[in-house]
Amino acid sequence: QLLAGAIGVAILICVARGGAASGRVAAAMLAACWLWVGWAFHAERYAAINLAANYFALGFGIEALLLLWVGAVRGRLAFMPVRSGLDRAALGLLLFALLAYPLLAVASGRPWRQMELFGVAPDPTALATLGLLLLPASVPWWLLPIPLLWCAISGATLWTMQAPDAWVGPLAAVLALLLFAIKEKPGRPGVVRS
Repeated sequence: QLLAGAIGVAILICVARGGAASGRVAAAMLAACWLWVGWAFHAERYAAINLAANYFALGFGIEALLLLWVGAVRGRLAFMPVRSGLDRAALGLLLFALLAYPLLAVASGRPWRQMELFGVAPDPTALATLGLLLLPASVPWWLLPIPLLWCAISGATLWTMQAPDAWVGPLAAVLALLLFAIKEKPGRPGVVRS
């Protein structure tokens, strides 16, 4: 958990520094988080109570490989200075996933030991990824489906369990989709279609 927190801070430092080199480092750290959550959460723990957990672990592994390829190897996640309202909204989503999302457990009456942390739990990891992918000038669209799909799966699971915070992940995913759609508008740099 301490290492995951340190990775979250390091990713924020990479965003603040900007550039392709920082994007490579952030993508590598984010990919490591996706691998860890896929193995430690889905395959090792969640699989004991959910038959689909091994498929979730596979999806998290695929996302990790995509992030490594696009961000760390090809260097396509170069961060730009945060200037526009869109950039501030993306940074807000990233900060929400890193700092505020863990507090939802306490706010909904669960003990603090059940806080979901970025890099340890799937929901804040997926949300942080969506926020981070909004920050570069352009990003391949195929990095988006797995985090978005996870937000929908998690929201449906929490809704079935009547959790009061079931709406948070899906709502944040819809916000991220809207922000990506704004980025994709003709005449402005945005999500790369290839």
